[in-house]
Amino acid sequence: MSPAGAETQFCSECGQPRPAGELARFGDRLICPACKDSYAQKLREGVAPATAMAYAGFWIRFLAVLIDGLILFVVNRVLQLALLGTTATQLAANPADIGGAMSKLGSIWLISVAIQGCYETFFIGKMGATPGKMALGLKVVRADGSPVDYGRAAGRFFAKILSYIILCIGFIMAGFDAQKRALHDMICDTRVIKSRG
Repeated sequence: MSPAGAETQFCSECGQPRPAGELARFGDRLICPACKDSYAQKLREGVAPATAMAYAGFWIRFLAVLIDGLILFVVNRVLQLALLGTTATQLAANPADIGGAMSKLGSIWLISVAIQGCYETFFIGKMGATPGKMALGLKVVRADGSPVDYGRAAGRFFAKILSYIILCIGFIMAGFDAQKRALHDMICDTRVIKSRG
């Protein structure tokens, strides 16, 4: 337990919360006592990056999400027009079939979530960034700068749903964290960095 009033920060290696006074600073990274020796060894071996990563702030990440949202809106709108057209016709022909229409709407929502999940998982797992992030020169990496694999990219997408459920507070956290991590970044041990100057 940390003393009352002590600022809590997170270890760059294990991601565990610790009082700021317990963390050792290595460049821009904060390392807890449990990870300190192994991180120092990684530095000696050249495995851990000695240079600082330029973390992407809240507003540039928000703009990237807007770009991705526009792309997904177009894809989902085409899908909805294709499927909802038949739903509107079905309701006009038989207004009592509300259950069938609601079932179709639920299916469209599930397909929409699947499209979003595949979009994010594919682009982050394959290229390290979604098209919105690529347009702004951002990249999603692990804490040590290594790429994110498909499994972690999928987990990151589902962790974002948690941020939506808690009234987007998980996204807002990126504006206050030293490494600009949102809740889904903390859960999946990822960072969003600027990949170009």
